[in-house]
Amino acid sequence: MILFPNAKINIGLRVLRRRPDGYHDIESIFVPLPWCDVLEIVESENGQGSFNIIGEDILRLADDSDNLAMKAVRALESHIGRPLPPLDIYLSKRIPTGAGLGGGSADASFTIKGINELLGLGLDDATMASIASKVGADCPFFIYNRPMLVRGTGDIMSAIEAPELDKLYVVAAKIAGTEVSTREAYAGVTPREMTEGTDFAEAIRQEPGQWTGLGLTNDFEESIFPRQPLVKELKERLAEPSCGCDYCLMSGSGSTVYGLFRSASAAENCAAALRQTYPGADIFSGRLSSHPVV
Repeated sequence: MILFPNAKINIGLRVLRRRPDGYHDIESIFVPLPWCDVLEIVESENGQGSFNIIGEDILRLADDSDNLAMKAVRALESHIGRPLPPLDIYLSKRIPTGAGLGGGSADASFTIKGINELLGLGLDDATMASIASKVGADCPFFIYNRPMLVRGTGDIMSAIEAPELDKLYVVAAKIAGTEVSTREAYAGVTPREMTEGTDFAEAIRQEPGQWTGLGLTNDFEESIFPRQPLVKELKERLAEPSCGCDYCLMSGSGSTVYGLFRSASAAENCAAALRQTYPGADIFSGRLSSHPVV
């Protein structure tokens, strides 16, 4: 079985407060981004099982069992109360790491979905989302994989209507060497300590050109940009009138910056210009959608 775990972008991100457990409450809109890894899951022929990962931009872990995909396997086994049959899992990383795109979380959730289908476990989305939540806060989103208003630590989700997304094209770029760890990002951010303000679900129904003025901004930019000037520069380039994007933002806790466009040609022209300016950068160009990604 071959699957294509996709990334996500954040449209707006507020850090509201630090919780007693050390995590933070946030509010954001998660939107699937069709920038994908490749995941293959097959039943093992030698009866032992294996995990194999390749890619130019991968997080090298001392033990493959610490990869989120393998943690998802263990979470699934814990839920069903028995070991899974030996599986060979092959993961080809295309989504940049340390980029605020949720690639590792997507791999974990697609591992759960793939094994569920391959072995006929019969788990519904709510059950798989619950299992995925044991792996990471962002993971449940990728079970549903449609635009969601996200609150809490990322674990409270509600589907939203965002018809404007169907009209948009996206360019997302991450410059090598600008990786930002989640821990680093949260250590530098100042929580708002408030809940009132922008109604994200209402704001995203408006024209994308209005989103920044309506408060769909990213609280992490203030602390990340001074430490990663290339990320700030990238956003400034996307915001230039000559680029032609309607809205741009750093995704998540960084370091990917994306722009949203009304036409495929404008998006492609911008992507081509970025490739010339930042050779070696990871750059994606494609279409967004408000429909679930499967």
